[in-house]
Amino acid sequence: METIILFAPLLGAVIAGFGWRMIGETGAIWLSTGLLFLVALLSWIVFLGFDGETRQTELFRYIQSGALDTSWAIRLDRLTAIMLVVVTTVSSLVHLYSVGYMAGDANFRDGESYRPRFFAYLSFFTFAMLMLVTSDNLVQMFFGWEGVGVASYLLIGFYFRKPSANAAAIKAFIVNRVGDFGFALGIFGLFLMVDSINFDDVFAAGPVLAETQLQFLWREWNAANLLAFLLFVGAMGKSAQFFLHTWLPDAMEGPTPVSALIHAATMVTAGVFLVCRMSPLLEFAPEAKAIIVWIGAITAFFAATVALVQNDIKRVIAYSTCSQLGYMFVAAGVGVYSAAMFHLFTHAFFKAMLFLGAGAVIHGMHHEQDMRHYGGLRHRMPRTFWAMLIGTLAITGVGIPLTTIGFAGFLSKDAIIESAWGAHSPAGDFAFWALVIAAFMTSFYSWRLMFLTFFGAPRGDRHTHEHAHESPAVMVIPLAGLALGAVFAGMIWFKPFFGTHEEVNAFYGVPEHHAEATHGHGADDHTEATTGAGDHAEGWMPGQGAVFTHPENHVLEAAHRAPKWVKLSPAVMMLLGLGLAWLFYIRAPGLPGRLARAQPRAYRFLLNKWYVDEIYDAAFVRPAMAGGRLLWRRGDGTIIDGALNGIAMGVIPFLTRLAGRAQSGYIFTYAFAMVIGVVVLISWMMIGGGAE
Repeated sequence: METIILFAPLLGAVIAGFGWRMIGETGAIWLSTGLLFLVALLSWIVFLGFDGETRQTELFRYIQSGALDTSWAIRLDRLTAIMLVVVTTVSSLVHLYSVGYMAGDANFRDGESYRPRFFAYLSFFTFAMLMLVTSDNLVQMFFGWEGVGVASYLLIGFYFRKPSANAAAIKAFIVNRVGDFGFALGIFGLFLMVDSINFDDVFAAGPVLAETQLQFLWREWNAANLLAFLLFVGAMGKSAQFFLHTWLPDAMEGPTPVSALIHAATMVTAGVFLVCRMSPLLEFAPEAKAIIVWIGAITAFFAATVALVQNDIKRVIAYSTCSQLGYMFVAAGVGVYSAAMFHLFTHAFFKAMLFLGAGAVIHGMHHEQDMRHYGGLRHRMPRTFWAMLIGTLAITGVGIPLTTIGFAGFLSKDAIIESAWGAHSPAGDFAFWALVIAAFMTSFYSWRLMFLTFFGAPRGDRHTHEHAHESPAVMVIPLAGLALGAVFAGMIWFKPFFGTHEEVNAFYGVPEHHAEATHGHGADDHTEATTGAGDHAEGWMPGQGAVFTHPENHVLEAAHRAPKWVKLSPAVMMLLGLGLAWLFYIRAPGLPGRLARAQPRAYRFLLNKWYVDEIYDAAFVRPAMAGGRLLWRRGDGTIIDGALNGIAMGVIPFLTRLAGRAQSGYIFTYAFAMVIGVVVLISWMMIGGGAE
């Protein structure tokens, strides 16, 4: 079953990309879509029926060179099962949605059949992502990692006649290469230290790496901290964390289904998956974990501030994605990997629904994306309105405080905020307040989007509003499916993801003796739990479950014991954000403009995304272009075209003319030259022999 899940999307990509002429454009589209729905069904069967025991299925030998011995194998554990459901569910619904969305696309009007190629790219992306999450070693994971990078490049730049789309695709590719370089260095370092890149071997080496020093960049580093940090650099690029986030908003240049597939639920979560997968190493790298918490918290806060003032509906949701990924990294950084995966799981549903809902609005408004030109659309697009309302209720965390009743984001986001508080560390304290403030901003910009789009009087072009329309059923049905996850996913799976240690360990397949040794059975068992870690000496090693928590990591218990004010703070922030958005965009719509005019520097600072792109442009892009121009004009123009070509055009013809004169055509001339050559050679040999 796992093999079918992995390779069916590849089959769909091949048929849609190369064989569509034999079965027709429509046949290729529906065949690739049908294969994805088959894969999604099988993934849910695997997820719901998984017994917690890790299984490895070797498909064939992959790379064998010296000590490097890798197989292409499928690793099935709880982490894999979660990602299978996320990737295949969202991908299948995006395929179905794309049938309607791309049918009326106006970017290709020259008779070219572009739709099969689009579906081939979607299916290939899904295959690469599945290969990433089912990998059993770091080389195989890196292959899938680069595969989704190639697919994202093709999909972001799908409108290849648009210069902005080409620029966005190149930017995404280059920025991700920076992160991938760190990821590759981490893989090289692990192979150097462990002599293997198979997960089981790397996981078992965690305690040893924690006691080992590694020479890197002219100084000694703790091996576990250094290697974990290098792997996280790869995650920063793929998951658009601060410093390497600049590609994500520009990637909105691709078709809206691409935004939902790549930048909401699948590719950008690969970094979170990597960090959780490498938990047996990270738990022995406290400094690297602290960096992850700091970066995640800064990203959550930064992206939320930028989303406050964006006017493009897709860019608001894109920065929201960036912010929510920061939440996930905070949870992973404090060691509550189950909470990180919980938010990854729930976020996939409501964020994909928000992106697809935004696509339905753009489709109905004839590709207008500026929210300032919307207004009053709930009457013309009622089904899209209700779908996006559900998504907004989920992302802002609407629920009944101090209970487990609420929309998906209410449970998973609150779990992360409580985990940050439970870390009781400088990084954790900073993250807690940053995430609480980000929750307020999330509520504000999410309701701002709803109010500007669906409420108030119509704004902008009158003709566009008069012809605004609801999307066809093939685009609305995926929204309904995602709405179910946005409403119920948090309540159904709260305990397995964020319940007691026994419930979480059982869900992730952690052996019972490890659960007892790691955390004891109660809130006051910290001493017994820590001393009980002697099971390491009895043959147990990190990695026997899908995730590993260090015996001294008690953040989950502390999160459950958080005081009421901590548990209530996200709900309070949600209400404050909702109230302020209502005041600004319903009660007194002139307030935002007056505030922007009163604080122009702050407004421009946020509107220009903290000027990070401008700083990178000045620090890296312009110097690189200046260096290129210098090499072109001085190196290629002056030296090569000028000096070398001048020499070639002057000296070479002179030498050839001399050589031509030596070609007299008389035999005695050639014989004389041979005699002279023999005399010179014998003289040189005699002189050399005498010197010895």
